[in-house]
Amino acid sequence: MSASKQTAPATETSGLKRIVAASMVGTVVEWYEFFLYATAASLVFGAYFFPNAGTELDGIIAAFLTYAVGFVARPLGGIVFGQIGDRLGRKHTLQITIILVGVATFLMGCLPGFDTIGYWAPVLLVALRFIQGFAVGGEWGGAVLLVAEHSPDRSRGFWSSWPQAAVPVGNLLATLVLLGMSWILPSDQFLGWGWRVAFWVSAIVVVIGYYIRTHVSEAPIFLEARAQVEADKAAGYGVLEVVKRYPRGIFGAMGLRFAENILYYIIVSFSIVYLKTVHAYDTSQLLLALLVAHVIHFLVIPQVGRLSDAIGRRPVYLAGAVLGATWAFFAFPMFDTTNPIIIIAAITIGLCFHALMYAGQPAIMAEMFPTRMRYSGVSLGYQVTSIVAGSLAPIIATALLQDSGSWTPVAVYVAAACAVTAVAVLTMKETRGISLLQVDEADARRHGLATAKVGG
Repeated sequence: MSASKQTAPATETSGLKRIVAASMVGTVVEWYEFFLYATAASLVFGAYFFPNAGTELDGIIAAFLTYAVGFVARPLGGIVFGQIGDRLGRKHTLQITIILVGVATFLMGCLPGFDTIGYWAPVLLVALRFIQGFAVGGEWGGAVLLVAEHSPDRSRGFWSSWPQAAVPVGNLLATLVLLGMSWILPSDQFLGWGWRVAFWVSAIVVVIGYYIRTHVSEAPIFLEARAQVEADKAAGYGVLEVVKRYPRGIFGAMGLRFAENILYYIIVSFSIVYLKTVHAYDTSQLLLALLVAHVIHFLVIPQVGRLSDAIGRRPVYLAGAVLGATWAFFAFPMFDTTNPIIIIAAITIGLCFHALMYAGQPAIMAEMFPTRMRYSGVSLGYQVTSIVAGSLAPIIATALLQDSGSWTPVAVYVAAACAVTAVAVLTMKETRGISLLQVDEADARRHGLATAKVGG
């Protein structure tokens, strides 16, 4: 069947909704755990695992450095699981990743502190953080591709944005649990043991997520691509093949990811640091502000995905980069008012700007690579960037605040990152409505491969 005729979805709407649900549940679980660490690093880990770091900001920087370990591990996970996912399938890979990240997070909640076992405490924390990041590195590519490869061409932006919407849900759940514990317990008990409950709760949601992921199927386009690889030795797959054949796609994906990743962690992680250290803002109030913002973020992302289907990937993404560059310049003065409503508004506006970039990423990146190497391509572009973007953003911002005593250098840093992404958007092709079969057929012609025939 020709690509031009392949316009109907491989999966009916009801089946597609089940695929979306399976992808989202697992993603909620894994990002609940990943972002739980980010919040705990801001609120607890500095004092608990690094009590001898010096000032409060020194302890937070040390905690964020262990946080960054997870980002360093993510590209490795993307490489390993990308290879597995391109060869064996998206479904089985996602079952592995959810178990790994669940076990690592549960064990984090069991760790004794520095006062109990000394330097073994931060060492074990770093080891578990590495495992957690390694698993999450393989999660994103599989989750979004499971949906993108089942989606109709005309609405891929909308459907594949739902796994992205699962990220604020995971963050929302983490914030809810921490907020509840901070309300129920006195501060000394929350810092002593209350934070552990949020990590232990992950065991329940991991079992649920794993079960749901056993009841999904691979997309027909993936099954055909795998058959092509098996039949045609010239049709390679995986990391080495995508680096060799599509380096421009990888660098383009990295450019798109750069500002989005930095902006997000400045909003959800550094804003906590700024308000706590500069204004001694109440922890519960901070978590409540994030709670409201995450709900709105969740609601906005699918609508932005729909917008990218209606008017194109490029204009929506470019709007996010341009608006994101302005955010810090008005958000920090809003923070300085210490008015709860104004603080919630600043965080919410920032996450809405972020959604303009974040919602379209799965569709854009899926449309950059052929099916036989798509998992590896999107994982590399997405996860490698996290090392120089999201992992360093809270560290750089905290250091800038410590050295200058001002938020202005942080705002300039965010704006510079957005400029990089704006250039990447302007140099990318518009792919709204393209068939993934067209991408595969173009790849086959370019590299002299047999053309896959979906449906026989």
